[in-house]
Amino acid sequence: MKKEADREFCMSSWLMYRTIVDNTKCFVEGIRDFHVLPPENRTPVHNHSELQVSLASEVNKFSEGKPVALALSGGIDSAILAKMMPKGSVAYTFKCIVPGMEVVDEAPQAAKYAAECGLQHKVVEIYWEDMVAMSKVLMRHKGAPCHSIEVQIYKASLQAKSDGFNKMIYGESADIIYGGMSGLLSKDRTVGDMIDRYSYVLPYKVLQKPIMITEPYTRWENDGYVDVHRFLNVTMYEEAINSYEDACAAAGVELSMPFSRTYLDTELDYSRIRNGENKYLVREVFNSLYPAWEVPVKTPMPRPLNEWMRDWQGPQRPEFWPHCTDEMTGDQKWYVYALEQFLNMIDNGEYDKQ
Repeated sequence: MKKEADREFCMSSWLMYRTIVDNTKCFVEGIRDFHVLPPENRTPVHNHSELQVSLASEVNKFSEGKPVALALSGGIDSAILAKMMPKGSVAYTFKCIVPGMEVVDEAPQAAKYAAECGLQHKVVEIYWEDMVAMSKVLMRHKGAPCHSIEVQIYKASLQAKSDGFNKMIYGESADIIYGGMSGLLSKDRTVGDMIDRYSYVLPYKVLQKPIMITEPYTRWENDGYVDVHRFLNVTMYEEAINSYEDACAAAGVELSMPFSRTYLDTELDYSRIRNGENKYLVREVFNSLYPAWEVPVKTPMPRPLNEWMRDWQGPQRPEFWPHCTDEMTGDQKWYVYALEQFLNMIDNGEYDKQ
């Protein structure tokens, strides 16, 4: 399908949603467009037992009983999958390095899971220099700016490939599907509240010609309120899958995300989530596999962007307002930085064509 070049729409869409929400549009005509559709024939899940069986089945089917690589964090999603890995598999944990500073380090907890499950454990160190160099590779492959997690996924995939593994498993999508996004789900949200709470960067704060793209929210609106769980399971789900697929495909590694092959076929229990029991079905699976372990405190995939982006002076291109990033978090600065870098690549002809 030929896509319409609409740079202004794509810039605003990237800032708000980390993806181009209209699949008929692209940054520039003829650019490579890497986009993966969500998996079909996903397994319906009603309770933790069905979830556990489905995850084990996906791991077995993907690995064919042979050793594969696992991305293992300090959280419960990948720890569950670690229990299901074939003998001889290797677990890789990301560790971001900021010279002279201590940042979140999931390696010690991940090493405990690996030892419990009989997996070889390796740490993949991520530096700012990796973010700069590898993000350009990923953006060329994707035909769009890249999420900061893609660099970690890409580098880990390259490491796995050099170690002899061409297949890698991730615990992605558990939070989206099973109520792990407790901040967003903590209350009923109006359309306006959802726009302010979820949008990564509001375009009018950054761009001189912004476009407010609200359809992904209003699509799930009823009586002024957004069905947040359904929104997450469409817009965020597809964006997340494409971030992981882009990074692994660029490294030449086949990807499996067993949680993403399932869906919750019952109503989400908001009362449990709002009483501190987020992702309750996943917790129940973890407790059945690690009965003597405490559920660790949830942390996002570590990316010390506040430290890495601390001295960045903000975008210099004319599309952006001067000083627009002065009050932003490191994560928000990355979205603007990635967008500016990608626009520079387009202007310099540094992109792959279809």
